[in-house]
Amino acid sequence: MVNDLHDPVEQNRDDPIPEGLKLGARFTGYLLVIIAGIAVAGFLALQIAEIVIPFLAGLILSALLVPMSSFLQRHRWPKSVAVITVWVIVLGLLTGLVFLIVVQIRNEMAAIQGQLAVSLEAAQKYLATQPFGLTEDKINEFIASSGQWLQDNSAGLRSGAAEVGSTAAHIIEGIIIVLFVTLFALIDGRGIWAWVVQIWPRKAHHRIGAAGDAGWKTLSSFIRIQLVVAATDAIGIGLGALILGVPLAVPIATVVFLGAFVPFIGAIIGGAFAVGLALLFNGWVHAVIMLGIVVLVQQIESHVLQPWLTGSRVKIHPLAVILGVTAGAALAGIAGAFFAVPVIATLNSMFRAAKEPPVEQTSAEAAGEINDVETLSNSKDDEVETGKDQ
Repeated sequence: MVNDLHDPVEQNRDDPIPEGLKLGARFTGYLLVIIAGIAVAGFLALQIAEIVIPFLAGLILSALLVPMSSFLQRHRWPKSVAVITVWVIVLGLLTGLVFLIVVQIRNEMAAIQGQLAVSLEAAQKYLATQPFGLTEDKINEFIASSGQWLQDNSAGLRSGAAEVGSTAAHIIEGIIIVLFVTLFALIDGRGIWAWVVQIWPRKAHHRIGAAGDAGWKTLSSFIRIQLVVAATDAIGIGLGALILGVPLAVPIATVVFLGAFVPFIGAIIGGAFAVGLALLFNGWVHAVIMLGIVVLVQQIESHVLQPWLTGSRVKIHPLAVILGVTAGAALAGIAGAFFAVPVIATLNSMFRAAKEPPVEQTSAEAAGEINDVETLSNSKDDEVETGKDQ
């Protein structure tokens, strides 16, 4: 009878709330707290986007440069020399790319202007036909009305120019933040992370450290993979444009390279830019061929290159990528779409690592338990020996 009073089955029978419902309520409460925390963090990030976006850009650039610096240091290069070498390589590549773009635009400017005039004349003749009916008189009337609109809204345009100046100042500030974040990550990134870990309670240090290591490895792998994919897309589509004689092949490759870092949307924008230039300057036949080249390169990237490079290192479901890019674009525009996938991949790895049991602590606990068992066994043996002596 006494055992029945302490039987949990008997107690559960008297409880009108099922255990499953209690478990679901607790889980829902925890989930709501987590969602509320994420919402508050996102709101604060949007309020200081001028700082958060350059900081994230600096982290991504650091994830690319820190492994290069570490590789040089492992081969006995001094840290200062390794950091300077990495910066020289990056700045040299950027300077060379800008130089190629400027040189190509300068060399092809005359041909571009002539072809553009021909294309505009052909477009004007086409638009003058039915059903468009945009004759020269209507176009001139539209230009005159546009000039009048500019005069009437000159005050608003001046304020808009002031906003452009403010935006330029924010861009310069963002570049400075990116440079400082990258520089300090190269110099003492591990020390900075150790300081961040020490802020949290001691019991959480192991899990936070493991989560940070996993997230950094995932981010570094993701950036290297995207760099290879973007370079492959840029080279393939740029060579196709060069072979077809499409002007501005280097700017086309640059747009494709940058667009590859924004899944789905970037590929569409880069491909449309290449096909549009081919249509404008070379005609619809070359435009169709250019479209085929874009589709072929994208298919090779999606079905061969991405699976081979990614493997099991960066696991993100395609639905999560689509929803993440859409949500990022809705919240923060182009920057949100750009940072959505690396942020999702990094957080996914950090959460998975944080859920794993702390191996070091588990081993220590196991060793402690073994010592306790040995101590208890020895004490029992001593008691037995004492009994025998008595």
